Amino acid sequence: MEQERMDIEIKQYNEPGYAPVIDFGSWRVAVLNDIDELKVHNLKTMQKHLETDEVFVLLKGECTLFTAGNGKEAGTIQSTNLEPCKCYNVKAGVWHTHTLTENSSVLIIENLNTCEENSPVVKLTDEQIRQLQNSYH
Repeated sequence: MEQERMDIEIKQYNEPGYAPVIDFGSWRVAVLNDIDELKVHNLKTMQKHLETDEVFVLLKGECTLFTAGNGKEAGTIQSTNLEPCKCYNVKAGVWHTHTLTENSSVLIIENLNTCEENSPVVKLTDEQIRQLQNSYH
C-alpha cells in the first residue's frame, strides 16, 4: 500500500520475493520477503555484483547470508545469521546468496544500475551445496 504525500514518499512491499521500492539518483532500496526459491534446500547458485556493494538489513524474522569469497568461482562457504537493525555490507565482487524463514523480510540497498549484466551467477557444486546446507543454523 502506497501513500501519496507531497513531502515524503512512503512505500512498502508485502508479496513474496524481491522488489525495488525506492530508486533515487544512483541508489536503490528494495525489500526481499521469503520465497520458496530461497529456502535453504533450493539454493543451487550464488551471485556477485561487480559494480556495487549490497547492504542487507533484517526487518523481521530470520535470514542467513552465505558468502564464498571473491574469486573467479565461489570458494568456501561461510554463513552469517543476520540480527535485526544491523547493516551487513557484502562488498562488490563477493559471491553470496541468502535464505529466509517464513514471514521474514530484509531491506536491501544497492546501486540503481545493479542488473544481470554486472551480476554474474555461478552454479554451486554438490560439495558447496552440502557445505551451505550444513552451515545453516
